[in-house]
Amino acid sequence: MMLVKQPSFIISLLFCFAMFSCASDDDYIPTSPVVFDITEVPYQTLSEYNFFDGELKELNPTYGVIPYDLNSALFTDYAKKKRFVWMPDNVSAQYVNDYSSLDFPIGTVLIKNFYYNNVQPSNTTRIIETRLMINKTEGWIFANYIWNEDQTEATFSLEGGLTDVEWIQNGETKNITYKIPPESECFTCHKIAAVPMPIGPKPQNLNKDYAFSDGVANQLHKLQEFGYLDGGIPNDINTTINWEDDSQPINLRMRSYVDVNCAHCHSEYAHCDYRPVRFAFNENDDEINLGVCVEPEEQFGGLTYIVSPGNIDRSMLYFRLSTTLAQRRMPLLGRTLAHEEAVVMVEEWINSLTTICR
Repeated sequence: MMLVKQPSFIISLLFCFAMFSCASDDDYIPTSPVVFDITEVPYQTLSEYNFFDGELKELNPTYGVIPYDLNSALFTDYAKKKRFVWMPDNVSAQYVNDYSSLDFPIGTVLIKNFYYNNVQPSNTTRIIETRLMINKTEGWIFANYIWNEDQTEATFSLEGGLTDVEWIQNGETKNITYKIPPESECFTCHKIAAVPMPIGPKPQNLNKDYAFSDGVANQLHKLQEFGYLDGGIPNDINTTINWEDDSQPINLRMRSYVDVNCAHCHSEYAHCDYRPVRFAFNENDDEINLGVCVEPEEQFGGLTYIVSPGNIDRSMLYFRLSTTLAQRRMPLLGRTLAHEEAVVMVEEWINSLTTICR
């Protein structure tokens, strides 16, 4: 075999290419393509942030946009949700305690998309809105984005709005006029002592496995691994459960449900802190805090206790959760329909109580 001598400049060039290739494989550090200028956000359109790859409506997160879920979710007229979190480089959230939101660094964006499947007449998925909470230097701000009919873009609006939705769920056709909340309603729920705060991303709600694109992992561990959560997370987190899991004790299901659906108002320094109940998971292991044998401030229709053991017809809590009357229903905001499956669970819980009111 004849060996052909290559010119020295070609050999040098090939050597450089080889060295560059090795260096890029070993030393390459991926960066998030998210576009974020804290002095300019909120942007006018959702696409400007570059949170998602490909078609916007597919909600495929770009690098650095981490999906997450909650053990039990807030009911919003049966809307489904997809949640994500993004943070700038070289910062991470801190653990406070099991029942408080993670202490997120400045620049964090929490992304929550509200959508319905099987929307009629085309039987497709329709995203209604995307809500952002952005942690700016002055504190958390709200930025809501309303999706267009073509599902190609969502536009910034703090005015809210109404839109009709018809969809099929479990073989049944449902119709609502969905309310996209104005900024003032966001603040009503997301506040502690008049300071805007996230509700869902607490260790007690995040302590679960999630099917990430690279495999199933505990969400808190995944955030730590990615650098979005500092160390120091305890191994014995007092964790909520999925209230829909009927293999779990009925009391634990009830406590998890009211924590995520009611505690953001019925807690100290929250919107309804004057009412004689405390629904937060770290407090509601006490029957009194759940309203058992507690007289309501306003009595009507024979509803003599917030919760009357064994008697839903005398239980204010059951009435508030099952009614669709705007002036009576609870939660105050976010629903027009009764959460039928939860109402069944609440009835089971009330009928399981054996406390005798005195």
